[in-house]
Amino acid sequence: MRPDTPAENVDHTAEAARLERTAGLYPEDAEALLIQAAAHLELSGDRPAATTLYDRLLSSQAALENPYLVRALKASNLWEYGHEAEARAIIDGVRTASPRDPAPWVIVAESLEAHDELEAAQETFTEGARVLLTGVEEPPYSTHPLLFGRHRVRRMLGVAHDEWDTVADLLHSSPVSLDELHDPKRVWSLGSDNPAELAAEISRLRAELGTYREALSRPFPVAVLHWPAGELTELVEAYPALAAEYPSHEEHLATIEGSLRELAASGTPNLGIVTGTVPSYEAFAASEMASPGEAELLPQYATTLAARGRAVEWPPQRGAGCWCGSGRGYGECHGA
Repeated sequence: MRPDTPAENVDHTAEAARLERTAGLYPEDAEALLIQAAAHLELSGDRPAATTLYDRLLSSQAALENPYLVRALKASNLWEYGHEAEARAIIDGVRTASPRDPAPWVIVAESLEAHDELEAAQETFTEGARVLLTGVEEPPYSTHPLLFGRHRVRRMLGVAHDEWDTVADLLHSSPVSLDELHDPKRVWSLGSDNPAELAAEISRLRAELGTYREALSRPFPVAVLHWPAGELTELVEAYPALAAEYPSHEEHLATIEGSLRELAASGTPNLGIVTGTVPSYEAFAASEMASPGEAELLPQYATTLAARGRAVEWPPQRGAGCWCGSGRGYGECHGA
């Protein structure tokens, strides 16, 4: 989660430095940690330093998990301190790449919106929705900002509702409707002398803030631990006591999918998968002053990985590869 606390309440420069140090200690988490650090630098007002961090990630020898997210964040940041041409070029590149993650779409569309490029913002939101939601019965939670942003821009442009706007209305949980929250006339009501209009606007703002806080307070994903075949073999050979937990790799994979489906059927939201490695697990066990052979440690390890931003959403989005790493699509593998 990117920080949004104003600079007067947090020493963002110090927090960015702390995150950079932590990234050095946990290279496997460097991408998520440095993105957080760059966000703190943006909030501190040091946008050139934030760009330096984004460039550091993009030029890294290690493959990024979400390079288009980093590019989108860099573009948004560049535009804010006068590098419009470079920002536009990056935004065009992100759109051309058609990423399967909604976050880059939302960031570049909101950047266009923030600079009064409403038509381009609507096109970007719509393009992202088309890529990610065509043929999807229930939009994943991560795509909701895409639909809400699209609704907002279209409301500002005064165009009629379409099917995706209706979906956004249904997904919106606040007592104040999206049409009210996204009403362009709201800006005029803030300057009104009419107490009733001001009271209505305060109610809308409170509802909007409540929805935003709800999104920020979502817990870390309910994460299930996944071991790739080689890592699981190494784990069980090093700690035979864990063989009872993992009779075979095939059974391990089947158990993951079955557990997640049961959780989903029971109404548990925000499900995810974290992938473990033996060195990381051993380091975690040492930090807990426990033996890696203790099975009770495994759920704690999974929760810690999720808290460090290592969880990937389950189920994968339409057309995405299976979480097990087989190279096949999820619908042709464990999602079949």
